[in-house]
Amino acid sequence: MTTVLIVDDEPQILRALQINLHAHGYTVVPAANGTTALAAAQTHAIDVVVLDLGLPDMDGLDVISGLRGWSEVPIIVLSARHGSHDKVEALDAGADDYVTKPFGLDELLARLRAAARRGGSQASQPLVTTPEFTVDLANKQVSRHGEAVRLTPTEWNVLELLVRNPGRLVSQAQILSEVWGPAYAKETHYLRVYMAQLRRKLEVDPANPVHLLTEAGMGYRFAL
Repeated sequence: MTTVLIVDDEPQILRALQINLHAHGYTVVPAANGTTALAAAQTHAIDVVVLDLGLPDMDGLDVISGLRGWSEVPIIVLSARHGSHDKVEALDAGADDYVTKPFGLDELLARLRAAARRGGSQASQPLVTTPEFTVDLANKQVSRHGEAVRLTPTEWNVLELLVRNPGRLVSQAQILSEVWGPAYAKETHYLRVYMAQLRRKLEVDPANPVHLLTEAGMGYRFAL
């Protein structure tokens, strides 16, 4: 049975979708705001997310970003925002589909079936824990021995890319292209600076790292 996380702050829509999707064989997990949605995604095996962008506590784009930090679950945006700019923003942020309100149930069901075929459940766990530090991919936070570690946006982007590929060699060019852009693919000194900063903040002995490893001349590897 496919499990759908529905995120919408309009009680009528939330209730109507719960009833109709349940009648069509879906398991529904409801959430009235972004915070509840992100928490639910971590505690349930979600197959598809149906997400409104206008939430009371955060923008729906932030929910997409939070999910994409650790999960490849299909996301269907269901929003009253009709502008092409809004659609492009949502798709660029990581949404898979976009349906505007008002909508037809048959169309939504068809898009749900398509999304469920394309995707699966969550791709990984939102928390990655080492003996020294924990990386919360959903909330984009790092803690060390229970204390929050302040990272710059660039430091976070480098760390996230490595943590999402545990044990795999991530090339210098890939990190530079994804974090700084394709024009920086050969600027390897950028990486040396930021990796040194990350090791100072996260490793017990930055000069002899055990988690943020260098593969000389090739790239970097994250080891648990």
